[in-house]
Amino acid sequence: MSGNPTTTTPHGRPRGPRRSGGTGRRPETGTPRGRGLLVAGLLLLGAAVAPALVVRSDVADPPFQGLDDRWLIWMGGPHEGIYQAAATILDLIGGPVGSLIPLSVLVLLLVHRRWVSAGFLLAATLGGNMLVVQGLKHLVDRPRPAHPLVRVDHGSFPSGHAATAALLVVLLGVLLVPAARRRAWWIGGAVLTLAMMWSRTWLHAHWLSDTVAGAAAGAGVGLLAWWLFGPALARERARAHDRRGAAAGAGTA
Repeated sequence: MSGNPTTTTPHGRPRGPRRSGGTGRRPETGTPRGRGLLVAGLLLLGAAVAPALVVRSDVADPPFQGLDDRWLIWMGGPHEGIYQAAATILDLIGGPVGSLIPLSVLVLLLVHRRWVSAGFLLAATLGGNMLVVQGLKHLVDRPRPAHPLVRVDHGSFPSGHAATAALLVVLLGVLLVPAARRRAWWIGGAVLTLAMMWSRTWLHAHWLSDTVAGAAAGAGVGLLAWWLFGPALARERARAHDRRGAAAGAGTA
């Protein structure tokens, strides 16, 4: 007896064999995971833009200035020892080193001809740092806390260092970390981002609300870029997997 029996149509014509597995439908493009990335990205980006509009209405005394003042008092001295070393390292990661990391990854992707991944990295980095962070800085132009302990530029809101840390966590997790290990990566990345937020306030370079908005902006841009490039990234990975399989098969032969 055949394992895949045929059936007939109402007019007596035979149908093709039925398949025991699957529904026969094409996979839907709007998967729950894709919608989740979109929603999470929009919510995080909104968590940076909405406070920016609030601060812009009164840069000297926004509604949460009292909390920012109390936090800054808690971040008082002495500024030395292991805390100073940690804050200095994080300052470098969010500044010059934070620029070198995506540049190095971009070169690596181009060498391996991963054009979609390179486009994803460029779009997220430029969109996050130049459009969102710098755009909000110019829009709000909030004064920084008095006497910062490191060199700073104009505009305290949002924190570019916190945005860079959160964005790097998302980008490196998508491009370099296997899906099975991403949960541990996200946890470690959240700890890194929180440490960056602490360091910016401990150095009196930002108000606490600046760092919260910066982290939300960086993560939001990264998730939105992942949602936008996700299908193309999946196809690129599938092609790379097929090429490695073909190369392995040819080597075995």
